[in-house]
Amino acid sequence: MKALINKYSILIMSVLLLISCSEDFLETEPSTEFSETAVWNDPALVETFINQIYYRLDEPLTDGRMKANYVDEAHYRGNSAAFNFNNSDITSDNLPGWGVSRYRSWDDLYKTIRYCNIFLEKVDEVPFSDALVDGKTERDRMTGEVHFLRAYLYHFLTSVYGGVPIITEVYDLDAEFNIARNTYEECVNFIVEECDKAASLLPDEHTGDNIGRASRGAALALKSRVLLYAASDLYNTPVFSDYPNPELIGYTGGDRTARWQAAKDAAKAVIDLGLYKLYKAEPGPGDSVARNITEIFLSRHTEEDIFVKFFTTPMAQRFGLYTSPNGYHGWGANAPIGELVDDFEMADGTKFDWGNPAHAASPYQNREPRFYATILYNGAPWRERPDDVKGLDPFNRVQTGVWQTWDEAAGKMVEMYGVDTRKSTVEDWNGSYTGYYCRKYVDPAIDAQYVRQAVTWRFIRYGEILLNYAEACIELGEEEEARTYINKIRRRAGLPPVTESGADLRERYRNERRIELAFEDQRFYDVRRWVIGPEAYQPIHVAKVVYELQPDHTTATVPTVTHEPFETHSWEDKAYFLPIMRNEMNKNNLLIQNPGY
Repeated sequence: MKALINKYSILIMSVLLLISCSEDFLETEPSTEFSETAVWNDPALVETFINQIYYRLDEPLTDGRMKANYVDEAHYRGNSAAFNFNNSDITSDNLPGWGVSRYRSWDDLYKTIRYCNIFLEKVDEVPFSDALVDGKTERDRMTGEVHFLRAYLYHFLTSVYGGVPIITEVYDLDAEFNIARNTYEECVNFIVEECDKAASLLPDEHTGDNIGRASRGAALALKSRVLLYAASDLYNTPVFSDYPNPELIGYTGGDRTARWQAAKDAAKAVIDLGLYKLYKAEPGPGDSVARNITEIFLSRHTEEDIFVKFFTTPMAQRFGLYTSPNGYHGWGANAPIGELVDDFEMADGTKFDWGNPAHAASPYQNREPRFYATILYNGAPWRERPDDVKGLDPFNRVQTGVWQTWDEAAGKMVEMYGVDTRKSTVEDWNGSYTGYYCRKYVDPAIDAQYVRQAVTWRFIRYGEILLNYAEACIELGEEEEARTYINKIRRRAGLPPVTESGADLRERYRNERRIELAFEDQRFYDVRRWVIGPEAYQPIHVAKVVYELQPDHTTATVPTVTHEPFETHSWEDKAYFLPIMRNEMNKNNLLIQNPGY
């Protein structure tokens, strides 16, 4: 993906003149800007225009805060907005926390769609070369990219709002701006058509500077995700039986089995390309499986990548700073909650259980490898401490516990708090409340206090496609096939195969997806499309880690760990969809609001 977030390219495009001036003295081109005519007469500038659209795709690494904080994955210490969202305190005047990335908002998504529409309106004017690169002309390749990007943007809108207005033309100041929402079914059909158009125009694989741009596989993979969502419960069951416009938030007819079959076929089409495979799918006898999995998210490129976002300048990415523990001068956001930690299995594939004395005594031992690749917990080895903190942590281990010690002179017990806690001597205000930190996507080779990391964000990877296929198979009753594909994921994770069937298989699959795709901005949508809001938005638990004072006044070397209630989360069904904000409703009197708002 050639310089997709290169700030100079973005600067160029942000000052594009999209409206020409007629007066002669205004037609002089400033040295810092490109006129509309210049852009559409230069394929290189057109490509930079498309780069801007890629840049505007919502991902959490640039801003640093994840959707994990708005579902049952994580807790954000700067908490008021996330707290309100997680208690369904959402209205058409206030969508708390959602705007931490401005590229998530309704108006900005439509602004980005407008860029797509501008390209598709102007593309025939561009003097592209007829030379083939990766088997495609520039015209076909760029056109395919924009159809893909428009599909991706509409998928994002549809996933949180249901049916939205489908706009494919470029409005000018004299246009009629009132337009009704299309039905959910119409939106899905449109997105699938866009994916198919993109797939027909894009190369199977890119080479050279084009690696990372949308490919045929990316278009088919997006289609897989779209059709999986479309077959799911939220869009096919009467969650809002009294809503007078059900066609806006789901299907009102048709064959749901056919939808699951379409989802299965779409995932299988990606698999059958033969272009992708799981990274280190068959761990060797001496492999550290946790290290293998960690490498997926710290490597620039792997054979598992389908659609990614590269970062060419470390200054563009704040995720390492936002997510690292305060004892490393990080800001302690995106902190895993106890519910997620508990859902990681034991190394033998059995469920973790606080009621099991062995599990409760050592909750961080003998867990499955993905636990160690995803979670920083008390005692976890990580990176060397900053120079000013080394004296407080000689063992280079995460400290989220408290040590009870005996003060002989005072004749009483005193408590010493770990350097990664809320009572640390190191930036305590940045400490996690949960006793955990996210390890996934955080580069330990970077001192995030001073240097911003440049880790690749994976919008779509092959592991998701295998899970999509397995889910569709489960819903079609093809359980043996489903187990085969779930177990591909588990084998890579160093875990024994699943053997369940029926409702137990569905439950096992959903947990597998929760763990495999943790902190990849998937859970937020899975909770909604599965209609499990009341289960997910429960009061959350956090770790209490205490090295207890013994009767002989020595301090235990092994901590007592418990998960204790911390914060209430609650659910209202309206939160299955986001509200269209009042200012948007006021602009367009044909819009119909979502249920509950």
